[in-house]
Amino acid sequence: MNRFYVKKENIIAGEIVIDDFADIHHMTRVLRLKEGSAFNVFDPLGWEYSVELISASSNEIRARIVDKMKISSEPEVKITLFQGVPKHGKMENIIQKSVELGVNRIVPVFTGRTVLKYSNKRDRWQKISEEAVKQCRRGIIPAVSDEMGFSEMVHELDQEIFDAVIFAYENEEGRTLKDILKNCSEKPKTIALIIGPEGGFSDEEACALKKAGAESVSLGKTLLRTETAGPAAIAMIMYEVEL
Repeated sequence: MNRFYVKKENIIAGEIVIDDFADIHHMTRVLRLKEGSAFNVFDPLGWEYSVELISASSNEIRARIVDKMKISSEPEVKITLFQGVPKHGKMENIIQKSVELGVNRIVPVFTGRTVLKYSNKRDRWQKISEEAVKQCRRGIIPAVSDEMGFSEMVHELDQEIFDAVIFAYENEEGRTLKDILKNCSEKPKTIALIIGPEGGFSDEEACALKKAGAESVSLGKTLLRTETAGPAAIAMIMYEVEL
């Protein structure tokens, strides 16, 4: 079943209005939906709707709500991924896979070893998050936050309370992600996961993270690329906490 996202203000008196140009084009030109065609719509509050198309124009699609159900596919643990911005468009793949695996929020971070210093791609990255949600049938669209510097990230870690703050560190030889999660007194509900860019974190950055309360972990015996490390760690967390 085809699935589309709408803002809550687009749900009015038993009807849903779709006004996103890309969605309208896909529905009318690619899928060629007609009056009476059935499809699904979901909103940012975790509801999914079975609908039937009423009318279609170049400006909007109107559909009648047939059924409404609460989406129960969201994981209980809320993972915020602080991702060191990689080069050559790798961030798009990181966002896509992280969203499919259940991340709650993604924060692009510029560290000392980040090759790019400014990308201005937030809108593009947020769209990738939205498209990934449509495919994997999640209930919410994870937010891609504004880019921030390393010091800004450390400040946020100081201000926001997470049940666990973890950063993958290639020089960590003792503790694993599994060790940290199993030693939590209660199942963590919120986790900050911090992944460096190509080249990882400098010694100074690792010290700053530890002072901010982050715990360094190894993700295994092999050294993972930055575009692999985040999704791999999310999958490990989901296995330990959710399954």
